[in-house]
Formats: sequence, structure tokens, C-alpha cells
Amino acid sequence: MQRIVIVGGGAGGLALATQLGKRLGKKGLAEITLVDAARTHVWKPLLHQLAAGSFDTHAEEIEYLAQARWNHFKFRLGSLTGIDRTQKTVHLAASHDEAGREITPAQELAYDTLVIAVGSQTNDFGTPGAAEHTIKLDSPQAAKHFNDRLINACIRAQTVPRTAGSGRLTVAIVGGGATGVELAAELHAAARVLGNYGFDHIHPEKDLQIVLVEAAPRLLAQLPERLSESALRELRKLAIEVHTNERVVEVTADSLKMASGKVISSSITVWAAGVKAADFLKTLGANPDGQNPLETSKLNQLVVNGNLQTTRDASIYAFGDCAACQQPDGTWVPPRAQAAYQQAMYLTRALPKLIEGKAVAPFVFTDQGSLVSLAEYSSVGSLMGSLTKGSFFVEGQLAKLMYWALHKQHQLALGGFKKTALITLSEMIDRTHRPRIKLH
Repeated sequence: MQRIVIVGGGAGGLALATQLGKRLGKKGLAEITLVDAARTHVWKPLLHQLAAGSFDTHAEEIEYLAQARWNHFKFRLGSLTGIDRTQKTVHLAASHDEAGREITPAQELAYDTLVIAVGSQTNDFGTPGAAEHTIKLDSPQAAKHFNDRLINACIRAQTVPRTAGSGRLTVAIVGGGATGVELAAELHAAARVLGNYGFDHIHPEKDLQIVLVEAAPRLLAQLPERLSESALRELRKLAIEVHTNERVVEVTADSLKMASGKVISSSITVWAAGVKAADFLKTLGANPDGQNPLETSKLNQLVVNGNLQTTRDASIYAFGDCAACQQPDGTWVPPRAQAAYQQAMYLTRALPKLIEGKAVAPFVFTDQGSLVSLAEYSSVGSLMGSLTKGSFFVEGQLAKLMYWALHKQHQLALGGFKKTALITLSEMIDRTHRPRIKLH
């Protein structure tokens, strides 16, 4: 029986394991195993809401063991440390609990086909002080850490009687991409809600200052300019301070220093600028003497061909943010959630054929546009592809509905129509009795 091991339970990896489990695992045609260092999955585009506390993480988390049981694949807890390409084994590190006690020992897992979907991490570009003094919003753990600090700071401010300038909290966000823009709006909405739960000393404009810093000339630099202008207009309505053309050269415990000489005070700093693949990918798959690892790009991404196979080992595939895939027109597949989802669906269809040695047409990314959520206030976006000739700009309630629909598409891929309908119903019921913001 073909052994397919998928490393990485993000949106793409979990969707692939689920679909292959239904198609191959259920029929006994292959043994599908998903590996991840965490026990649960949270959809990455929701991390800014988790950081602001505007959704219940327990309601959104998907248990890998339960998902595996329901969809005919296996789950192994562990993080990838290496690959023996000769013996076709994956090396997993031991896992430990918060007290340091071992949960699972270091282990090896045999494969016939290996798929790497370990995603990306925030790139601080080696900026002095960034590693020590910023929170990088690239995992549920980091988002939870930020939320804890935010709520603690608000509780601290609540104990101080309101006087001019007292209790002021400044959150600086480095990076004006989708994550930074969405987090800024979500934080403003969260501050408004806090006032309804006993935090009467917290005023969203007077006591919480949100500062957004972007090195490029405009926000959302990778997206259409009209979308950037609309997002900037909405943020300014919320009194969010936006600095463009400002490159951070140093981060301290309480400030940001710019190349221009400007200094911005900050109580909490979030780094949301730039992404790269994990450093360990640079040496992954090397011989015992350290030679001939899998080919990687300058951002540590595994270089793959049109079928998403790594260039130096046809039995190893990679997709999503950790893979560098060049398109027929010479462009590269962008590190975005929709690209990972499209690649997961491609591999669902292509892997069984490729394993049998059949020819399969190469993967082609279809840009369906971009959507940016501005919390409860608005959403903006541009649609592309077969729906329109060129691009079509959307904002307001229509864009908010489409952003919600993207989340539902992810839930459909993992749970099917019936389960997604039940989840949606439970979300509607939860809103009637849960606080609108997480307070612990």
C-alpha cells in the first residue's frame, strides 16, 4: 500500500490530507499520515481576530485526531527535523508539554510519497531588536500571546483613574500588508467592545493609540492601488496613525526607530512585515556529509516543478508558502492562502496519477483577487479571473460577505456541507450569549 506522508497541517496540508483520506484512505488504496507540531488547526487568515480577541479560538480550532478519524487518515504529533532520502524516512523531534515532560519520543516515519506543507514565518530581515521586542503574528500561539498582553495592559490601565495622558496604550504594527491592516482595524473594534465589559477607562481613540508602519510608499503594496486607497481612508476614519515610506531600523522595548530618524513610542509591537520559509529547509534532505540538500530559493522555499515535485527528488512534493513554484509565464506563485488551497486541490487530483507514473498537466495558479477585512467597519477587495474581465473592485457589505464566504469554503473543504451548515448555525447561536471579545 502506498504510504503518503504530509508534513504540515495548515490550510493546504489539512485540506489535502482530508481529501486524500476520502478518496484513497477510505478505499484502502493508500495510507495517509498527517504530521504537525500542534494538536489543533486554526485557519491562518483568522489570526488577527484571535490576536484582538474577537473570536473564540476553541470554537474555531479543528482537532487533528478527530479530523483524521472522520476522514480516514492518521495523525502524528511532531515537528520535522530531517529526511533520509535513501531510506525514505522522515525524522520527527520529540514533543513535550508545558512542564517539559516528554509526550512523544523522537521518531522515524517511513514514506513512499512525501508532501511538505510547513507554511512560512514572519521575516524580520535581521532588524536589530526585532527578535527580542516584537510579537510575530504567524501562529495561534503568537496571536494568543499578543491577546494576553493586550488584555493585561487594559486591566492595568483600568486601575488608573482617567487623567490627561494616563493609562495610554500604544500598539505599533510593523507591516502594512493584509495582516497589519486587518489587525489595526480589529484592535480598534476590540477597544470599543472592551468599554462595554467594565473597562470604562478604556476609550478606543483616547486610551488606545494604534500605529501602522509600512516601508513601501503605500499600504497593501502587493495589491491594486485602489484597494490601498480605500483601506487607508477607512483606517483614517478610525484615527489609526499610518506611516508609509518609513523603514524600521531598530526596535527597543518601548519604541521603533526609523531610517528617517523618526522615533515612535510603543507599548506593544507586532511585526507583520515580510514572510520567509523556515531556515531548516535550507539543509533538508542533505546527505550524511551535509551535501546535496533539496534545492531552495533565497527565501528558504523548496524549489518545485510544475507538478509541485522538488527538483532533486521526484518522490518529495512541496506546496504553499514553503514552496517556490514558477508559472509558465515566468511569474512565481504568491505566498497566499488561495494559492495553497488551489495547490492542495491540484495534488488531490494529480498525486494518484503521478504515483502511477502518468503524465499530469502542470499546476497553474488562478488569481481570484484579494479581500481585506476591516473588522466590523468594512471590507475591501478586488475580484479577478473568470468572473470579470480584468479586475472588479468591491467594498462594504458585499466584500464582508465574500470574506466570510472564503472562510466557509475552507470549512467545506475540511468538513463537507452538512458539518459546515451546523458550524454556521452554532456560530449564530453563540453570538447571542458569548462576549463579543475574549476577556481571558
